[in-house]
Amino acid sequence: MTSQVFRGHDQEQHQQQTRLRAMEDNIDVTSHTEGLNGLSHERKPVEEITNGHSTFKPVINGVAIGHNGKDYTNGSAPFGSLPISALKQNGLLQTLAAGGDEPSSTEEREDAELEKARQEWDALDNIQPALTEDSNPTPLISFNEALQYFQTTDLGDLLKNIQPTIRRTGLAAIAHFLFGPPRLHRELLEERDLVFAIAQCPVDNIQTVHMRVLQTIYKRLIGTRLDCPRYGSHWENVGFQGTDPATDLRGTGFLGLMHTLYFVMDPETLPLARDIYKLSQHPTQNFPFCVMSINMTRIALQVLREEALSK
Repeated sequence: MTSQVFRGHDQEQHQQQTRLRAMEDNIDVTSHTEGLNGLSHERKPVEEITNGHSTFKPVINGVAIGHNGKDYTNGSAPFGSLPISALKQNGLLQTLAAGGDEPSSTEEREDAELEKARQEWDALDNIQPALTEDSNPTPLISFNEALQYFQTTDLGDLLKNIQPTIRRTGLAAIAHFLFGPPRLHRELLEERDLVFAIAQCPVDNIQTVHMRVLQTIYKRLIGTRLDCPRYGSHWENVGFQGTDPATDLRGTGFLGLMHTLYFVMDPETLPLARDIYKLSQHPTQNFPFCVMSINMTRIALQVLREEALSK
């Protein structure tokens, strides 16, 4: 009986020692498992008995995971809590780093637009402005000064080709002599021939007076003091049909510009000229201002040729 009691006591002590060794093994033994994304999970069971409850916290890569058992090794937790060596082995980070080096289509398009804008900006250095504030503008020319230029210029070759009157024969000549308008005074015949000679004169880019007349017409209508280029779409803004005003002077020659020059330089007619010019810019009632003036000159020449003007 006594031997059975001692034998049972020895078995109970043996079982207690076995349990103690198992607990020590659980504490000391470190388990290594391979986690997600190539990270090595180092798990150390840590158990602490507090108020009869176990606070078991497994350790992964030296970081203890909370009691809720969540594992943040897949990248969902802040990487500041993981060692740098572990972050370098993270497959997701390596993928992001590799993908970040390849520019997206949006970035390529933005780079292309930026390069295009840079090239356009660099090209501005090679463009010479036609007009600058520091440049000396061409002085305006009055109608009398332009007229004096033609009066003192040899127009002999042009005078040979003029046709100051209409040649009438037969009954038309008799009817015009008997019932026609009064004839032009003899002292005005020279001026009449000068008018037709100017109408035969083309625009000469070498002549300073010709260029000043063009510049004056443009400046007075637009209201600027700066010169404009000889050719360009800006001439269409003042009522010419193209980029070269000379192409609209067929039938009137330089006389068409002289007519417009008088219109914009005379103090009495300048307000009317500007009002008509504003009307020519109307959205619905627009018309080419300078071409209209040239057509009026053509009508006046025809009336003068028919000897309907006597003053």
